[in-house]
Amino acid sequence: MVVLRHLSQASGHAGAAHRSGPGERPVHASHRYRSADMELEAAIRTRRTHKVFGAEPVDPVLVRELVELATWAPNHHLTRPWRFRLLGPSARQRLEAVAGDGAAKLRRAPTLVAVSALSTPEDPVRSQEDLLATGAAIYALLLAAHDRGLAAYWRTPDLLRRPEGCAALEIPATETVVGLVYLGPLRQPAAPPDRGPVEDVLISLD
Repeated sequence: MVVLRHLSQASGHAGAAHRSGPGERPVHASHRYRSADMELEAAIRTRRTHKVFGAEPVDPVLVRELVELATWAPNHHLTRPWRFRLLGPSARQRLEAVAGDGAAKLRRAPTLVAVSALSTPEDPVRSQEDLLATGAAIYALLLAAHDRGLAAYWRTPDLLRRPEGCAALEIPATETVVGLVYLGPLRQPAAPPDRGPVEDVLISLD
């Protein structure tokens, strides 16, 4: 099942794919993009939300790799409810055309991925589970992007809760938008936020 859709083609992406010659072993994208030996705990603690990006688009090969990793997120009954739409120039123009004053925010990052979850109104429990699973997939994508040295930002713009925004990205009424992920080269570090003590959120029950 295809879960990554390209909405028109973009060109001039960073990090063109390596083409293996005869007899060569194909180079997996992770070998070209991953930072050296980033541990899981370090990735979780050092990932940040970035709102400033470099101008060069992310290579679609790398986007595909991030999405493939995201699809390993837990999902009840293996429903694979997530859908990822990689926005090309035409899709971005359509979205900006209906964004009004919010169009400038859509230009912050060179690469945008709209993420949605399949909805099953006849089964609200499944819909809730699938929505949460898609959120977990987005988080996996963010961690993978961080591991590869990219800046990322998970937005939930009101525009994608409205019919005109969904129509611009060919998102049907049978899907619920979970986020618009911004990706691009890291331009500047982001300060760590205050997370507060774990005692504020951990409840121990006898």
